[in-house]
This record gives sequence, C-alpha cells and structure tokens, in this order.
Amino acid sequence: MIRDWRKSWGQDKLPFLFVQLAPFRYGGQDKRSCAELWEAQLRTLRRVEDTGMAVTNDIGDTRDIHPRNKQDVGYRLALWALANTYGKTDLVFSGPLLKSQCVEEGQIRVSFRHVGSGLATRDNQPPSHFEICGDDENYVPAVAKIEGETIVVTSDQVPEPVAVRFAWADDAEPNLMNKEGLPASAFRTDNFKMVTDGQL
Repeated sequence: MIRDWRKSWGQDKLPFLFVQLAPFRYGGQDKRSCAELWEAQLRTLRRVEDTGMAVTNDIGDTRDIHPRNKQDVGYRLALWALANTYGKTDLVFSGPLLKSQCVEEGQIRVSFRHVGSGLATRDNQPPSHFEICGDDENYVPAVAKIEGETIVVTSDQVPEPVAVRFAWADDAEPNLMNKEGLPASAFRTDNFKMVTDGQL
C-alpha cells in the first residue's frame, strides 16, 4: 500500500506515518493474532524508509476497538514527523523498540533503540507482560527488571532460555516506556511458526 500510494503521488520518499493497532479483546480462539499484526507493523517501520509508527498499547480500551484518546495518538505521530520529516533533533520521538537480545546464564538481556533518557514503567512497578521460553518453545510468564538501558528477563521454570516475547496478546496493556512517556512496542525474539501462518 505504501509503495502504491507513493507511486500514485509520484513521490518515492513520501513520508508515511501509521498507528499501531490498539489492544482489544477480539474474541478469537488464539489471543496472539493481533500481536503478530503488531510485529508486521514494526517490520514495516524497520524495512520501509521514511515511515513512522505511533504505539498505542497504553492509551487504548480493550472493550472499544476505536479508543477515544486521539490527542496522544496525534501527538506521537507529530513527534515522528518533526524528527524525521522536519529535521528536529532535540526530541525523543519513539518509545523503546527491540534492538537485540543476549542470552546469558539463566537469563536474557534485551536491548532497545529509542530509550530516550532511560527506561521506566508507567506505574513504577517491574516491567509487565514479559514471557520467556527454552528450546521447547513453551513460553511462561517471566520476571523482568530494568538494568540501565536493558531489561533482564528470567523465570525459575526456564533455566536455559532461548527467546523472549513482550506484550504478546491481543489485549496486552504493558507498562514499559521510556522516561519521556512513550510506550514500548510489542516484540518477540524467536522465529517460531506464527499462529497466523497460512491465513489469508
């Protein structure tokens, strides 16, 4: 769609800003379908130049597919435009986005882009909605803690972890953000088969 619109307007670098879908109780059999769509949106941000994405997992309503808080959505899109279209360099325009994971002894350390002046949580509680798994691909709820610009994720049930995922449910409303108040996007570090594979 982005390529088509740019072609139609004759502008190969036409800025394209979009909003990550808000959490919602979609009612399907599997609660991970929307998380996989969030991942597709995140991949678009990474792979398609001159795009920007506002994350909304902190300002939605899981009972309303069209959350009413449009002001913060517009503000977050404006930050992307100011930074990447209009060249403002003195602002933080995105919440934390997955950079990498490092498997350490009994734990996984996750690094982020766009940490701003530091990682934080909205409620001053430990980071929520983290899960961890071993080679069996069986994710379990995990304990997460902020260490500098990273998150360390562990679980007593997974002594040899291989992957982490965050906010991986349709109605996830996690608390992780940067100190500028911009929320972290859902992510996974595995390449396991997705529940939406093969669906049209």
